[in-house]
Amino acid sequence: MLKDFIQGKVLMAPMAGISDRAFREICIEYGADFVFTEMISAKALCFRDRKTNDLLAMGDMEKPYGIQIFGSEPEVIYEAVRILNDRDHSVLDLNLGCPAPKVVKNGDGCALMKTPEMAKKVIEAAVKASVKPVTVKIRKGWDQEQINDLEIARIAEEAGAKMLTIHGRTREEFYSGTADWEAIRRVKSSLSIPVIGNGDIFTGKDAKEMLEETGVDAVMVGRGARGNPFIFEDIKSTLQGKEKPPVTSLEFQEAILRHIEKTVAYKGEHTAVKEMRKHLGWYVKGRPGAAALKREINSITAKASLNQLVKEYFA
Repeated sequence: MLKDFIQGKVLMAPMAGISDRAFREICIEYGADFVFTEMISAKALCFRDRKTNDLLAMGDMEKPYGIQIFGSEPEVIYEAVRILNDRDHSVLDLNLGCPAPKVVKNGDGCALMKTPEMAKKVIEAAVKASVKPVTVKIRKGWDQEQINDLEIARIAEEAGAKMLTIHGRTREEFYSGTADWEAIRRVKSSLSIPVIGNGDIFTGKDAKEMLEETGVDAVMVGRGARGNPFIFEDIKSTLQGKEKPPVTSLEFQEAILRHIEKTVAYKGEHTAVKEMRKHLGWYVKGRPGAAALKREINSITAKASLNQLVKEYFA
């Protein structure tokens, strides 16, 4: 059962370059039930890469949590998982869904869905090596001619995966168009392990409808949380039949300033200010004066200046 290793119904998706410690903690503050590390290279783990090790840093408020890795060589996956066994994560997630060109060109991520036999070997290697439950994240397929979510989902279950997350798009679609929730429902109805739905959840209403239409055990929020960590509270309120008041400008300002503070604390001022540029772009997207603010952000290099800009904008 899902509750054996994950509490709650609202999960935060692992997103490379986005879901770092600061972002995860902000999302938890606003109601995320469970978070994952950024996607981590199994090969880099085996090489004991320092930057990769930094991605694994977790705070106490983030626990329980999941570690997500990617790779397409069974022996490398096996060794990487063994390296991770001493950590205190609750689940080990295998990424078979990332559409990024730099990932799939090496046969990793969603490219594994094109080679079911290799996908099976990778999952089996992780299950054999891991002392924690292994979970798998997939997409609907590679493209419209290669939709094999059911095949890969069944392979994952037979190989020993304890949970499966499916994003209702093909790799070819990336994040365009509309996520196919019927594909999610099809996979859920065909498996006995818990299934998590992912794709096009931007409001509490979206999450409620996905749960009702697909029967999934929980929902995973990715892009919907960028610049909007409040979505987790919105989802929980909606599921409880309550209407959450709109987020005020002051609440947005407070969330951004905490996000900046945390990022500086974990990465240092120079790196944090640069990385917060994209996050601020998401926080103010669609708001009056957003374009001018984004231009100004790109010239700022100090935390104090960034904080002042945020305060002035929301004033």
